[in-house]
Amino acid sequence: MTSPRRGLTPTGITRGLTSYGDAGLSAFIRRAFTKGMGFTDEDMARPVIGICNTFSEFNNCHSHFRGLAEAVKRGVWQAGGFPLEFPTISLGELFLSPTSMLLRNLAAMDAEEMIRAQPMDGVVLMCGCDKTVPAHLMAAASADVPAIVLTGGPMLNGRYEGRDLGACTDCRRVWAEYRAGTIDEQTVDAIEEALCRSAGTCMSMGTASTMAAIVEALGMSLPGCAAIPAVDARRLQLAERTGRQIVEVARQGIRPSRVMTAAALANAIRVCMALGGSTNAVVHLVAVAGRLGIDLPLALFDELSRATPLLANVKPSGAYQMENLFEAGGIPAVMKELEPLLDLDQLTVTGWTIGEYLAGVAKAERWREIIAPLERPLHPEGGLAILRGNLAPDGAVIKQSAASPNLLRHTGRAVVFSSLADLARVDDPDLDITADDVMVLQNAGPVGGPGMPEAGMLPIPKKLLAQGIRDVVRISDARMSGTAFGTVVLHVAPEAAVGGPLALVRTGDRIALDVPARRLDLLVDEAELAQRRAEWRPPASPFTRGYGRLFVEHVLQADRGCDFDFLTRSGR
Repeated sequence: MTSPRRGLTPTGITRGLTSYGDAGLSAFIRRAFTKGMGFTDEDMARPVIGICNTFSEFNNCHSHFRGLAEAVKRGVWQAGGFPLEFPTISLGELFLSPTSMLLRNLAAMDAEEMIRAQPMDGVVLMCGCDKTVPAHLMAAASADVPAIVLTGGPMLNGRYEGRDLGACTDCRRVWAEYRAGTIDEQTVDAIEEALCRSAGTCMSMGTASTMAAIVEALGMSLPGCAAIPAVDARRLQLAERTGRQIVEVARQGIRPSRVMTAAALANAIRVCMALGGSTNAVVHLVAVAGRLGIDLPLALFDELSRATPLLANVKPSGAYQMENLFEAGGIPAVMKELEPLLDLDQLTVTGWTIGEYLAGVAKAERWREIIAPLERPLHPEGGLAILRGNLAPDGAVIKQSAASPNLLRHTGRAVVFSSLADLARVDDPDLDITADDVMVLQNAGPVGGPGMPEAGMLPIPKKLLAQGIRDVVRISDARMSGTAFGTVVLHVAPEAAVGGPLALVRTGDRIALDVPARRLDLLVDEAELAQRRAEWRPPASPFTRGYGRLFVEHVLQADRGCDFDFLTRSGR
């Protein structure tokens, strides 16, 4: 073995030497500066484990990550590794303008390049808030260095007057009632104080919890990781075990490409459907698949949804929250119910297959109000449905498990809002709208948004709220939060800003939605649409330079994951 002082072995601290034209000099300088941090030759002889920590005080979901990282380090040292922590971009959904989705690809690029550039034999990817999880999965897929994902966990349940509250499902319900005038400002203020009781991600089945569950279903995190509350001591214990396991994963050379296979992605889709997971999972999983060179068509999501029942009684599709799901056994208990439908031969970062670790998992017999049995599901189909038609030739998505059953088949008159700015008139008393109409938002997609903001759950006009209306059909090329609910059609592709059919809709047109038949159609004569198409002009881009310009010029449409065209395995 080469002396660690010479440092020319292509592993550990001497992996990927800085280009000075003299490898020996590069290794000598690197070791000298590492010793300047107080480390020794004995430390540097160990496998180097990078700890990618997305802590940020602009990201409330990650506010506990400093302690979590220390627990990972303990585990790495225990297993004979050399942990080195490094930061990458942190995306706190609530603190970013115009939307965190605009920056998901930047975060993925940042994490990928830091994994590639720095000398590490394995990496623990610490993430949690909505877009950090898919960004790190995308980075792991592209860098393909042995990796384990450690998600940050959900908040504790909110509590108000003896009732559980969920961020941000109940945020949206409360705000709608406040706009309707059924609750006063003092009540809103009191709920604001009681809603978020701890660090962590949203405690309903929002995008963060959905993506954490998907990571677990893929086999990229340790079993049980997704649902342990952020501030529960058991999450620190799991972080320590993650630190120990990443050293073993690095020694065995278990790369993400061996774990995140086409069959593993199908397993993850089934778990998402059984949970009533976020619509955003569709975009993110397609993006991850693109990094792996795997074709993941929207048709597969719908096929698996038709054949995978809804099992988890979790908001916004149900009554409970992540803390309750954890008590019922978490994602392992859900996967145990799905066992007959899963590919059990898929490798995980534990070194075991899905089937091997599920063999030791018990069913949630005591918690059937939270996790229904496969033979008696909450709904025979999964939470999401993929729609097509002349209004969405490349597809659209709806969370059917959180929609109003009476609106799943509906034909109504379009009331069109041409942009996010145009939504300012939604509460105009003179707005011509009824509960039977279909609200349409244009130019809120990947290019038009820009960044495809979570604006798809359009606010119900006050005049309808005053009539007791709490849901109408809403259609857009935007996204919506996984915590949101209602009969909301999203991700319409192609989007309006690039000339998709959504751009041609005008107030007064008739639109037909048929979720059971998976149809979304604009009932306008083709000759009229051709005339409108000839008159259409693209909106001006808000970006003339920098990352924003890069984004709008290279982002793919929603059905292709909204990644950059030059970052997919197939390239441009």
